[in-house]
Amino acid sequence: MIKLAIDAMGGDFAPEAIVKGVNLAIAAYPDIELVLYGDEQEIKKYLQVNERVRIVHAPKKIDMGEKDPIGEIRRNRDTSLVMAFQAVKDKEVDGAVTAGPTQGTIAAAHLVIRRIKGMKRVALCPTLPDIGGKSRLLLDVGANVELRSEHIVQLAEYATIYLQETAQIKKPLVGLLNIGSEPGKGREVDKETFQLLSQNQNIHFFGNVEPKELFFTDCDILITDGFTGNMVMKTSEGVAKMIGKYLKDEIKKSFSAKIGYLFMRKVFKNFKKAMNPDEIGGSNLFGVDGVVVKAHGASSDYAFSKAINQARLTVQGNVIEKMKAIIGDDTSDS
Repeated sequence: MIKLAIDAMGGDFAPEAIVKGVNLAIAAYPDIELVLYGDEQEIKKYLQVNERVRIVHAPKKIDMGEKDPIGEIRRNRDTSLVMAFQAVKDKEVDGAVTAGPTQGTIAAAHLVIRRIKGMKRVALCPTLPDIGGKSRLLLDVGANVELRSEHIVQLAEYATIYLQETAQIKKPLVGLLNIGSEPGKGREVDKETFQLLSQNQNIHFFGNVEPKELFFTDCDILITDGFTGNMVMKTSEGVAKMIGKYLKDEIKKSFSAKIGYLFMRKVFKNFKKAMNPDEIGGSNLFGVDGVVVKAHGASSDYAFSKAINQARLTVQGNVIEKMKAIIGDDTSDS
């Protein structure tokens, strides 16, 4: 059985959406056991009793708007997030899922679980919307503002293992996000990274990828530093919202547009579904010594159940141990 810790108090709609997501996941995946950390009485309002679910009373939480997450984690070790992560650290569970604040999640992962020995950086890695029958990983999207070339390469190795083991993609293609597709483009760090990726035997390197090809490239993994990745991700989200709003406004303007909408309704429905973050579940936190999935703060019950499955697949694929094998005895840090 795969045993996961759940931060039941993290997220905009916790604990209701989180617990209802647990109910969905328990029904869908018979190979999981879940330990819920949160306010026991509140959890019980929504939980469907199941022998594979246990509650650990932890009523304190880290607020979504917490301005000093590091200080909060150090001062209060009895919050639901920290207790769930401590269970990962102590090997009581195989991984953890939270919809709590992003910076709090990253800070707690560093302070409580800690990085894999020899892993130089961690990365927040979401899955991009499935366009044209293909989804792609994008990392880093915010765990690090800056990354050195060797850090980016190591994270590309991790993402490669992740897709090999969770999506059964034998040779995931890695693309380096850059301002041009030709070799020699970009900043010095991009040029150095290009060379290192080209020489790495653990990676199948495609080359540079311009952001305009984000949803059309053959690549399975798109890699960059956290500042660039975050900007790309948020810009994409903004464009998707803009397109949706524009179409909605235009349809309202004329009778003929409304008639056209009736014929195109299925197309619009499919577009909305493809861009819906609920279909993805959350972002993996690569590099810490335990499986961590950061679900969206506004996760619905369905979205949170998908995040639980992400953690389940990562544990099932033994991703962390396989990354440790690549790192070997290299325990240098920088």
